[in-house]
Amino acid sequence: MDNIKAVVIGSSSGGINALSFILERLPADFKIPVLVVQHLHAESEGYWIDLINKKSNVIVKEADNKENIQEGHVYIAPPDYHLLVDYDDTIALSKDEKVNFSRPSVDVLFESASDVYGTRLAGIVLTGANDDGAQGLKRIKEKGGITIVQDPAEAAYKEMPEAAIRKSKTDFILSLHGIVEFLKKSNIKIR
Repeated sequence: MDNIKAVVIGSSSGGINALSFILERLPADFKIPVLVVQHLHAESEGYWIDLINKKSNVIVKEADNKENIQEGHVYIAPPDYHLLVDYDDTIALSKDEKVNFSRPSVDVLFESASDVYGTRLAGIVLTGANDDGAQGLKRIKEKGGITIVQDPAEAAYKEMPEAAIRKSKTDFILSLHGIVEFLKKSNIKIR
């Protein structure tokens, strides 16, 4: 397996708490960039991102269009924008049609990131009440990346993790604590 160059995370209902748990436990020397889609209402404020950033050892911020993806940063999709990865390691934001009734869509992020990073991508599906992320996680697996799903038994909403498990041959089904430990072990400086 190649070193992980990027991590993508998708979550929906109950996701802010799950994301907080993970992101607040990443070490200060965590080098792998993380890109996140959290389903929110189009009018949502980003106060929760600021709260997580204040408690985190890494930089957590709302993604900007054409921003360079940097080590030690977590990029959150803005409300009502798809978050994509471009081949030049920059972020692209899009107002294209909703996918799985969602914008941002987990599938859109996962599929674009898998095209760019291939075997060097880890995809994580967390709690949620729909099936967004299942197709994208399948695509990550097909491209040779690592696929992780939050254990549905501990998820606030099990539908999204269960759909991801059904659709892809998931590499790992982990608790939130297990996901944090996986990420810590994967923290290898990428050149």
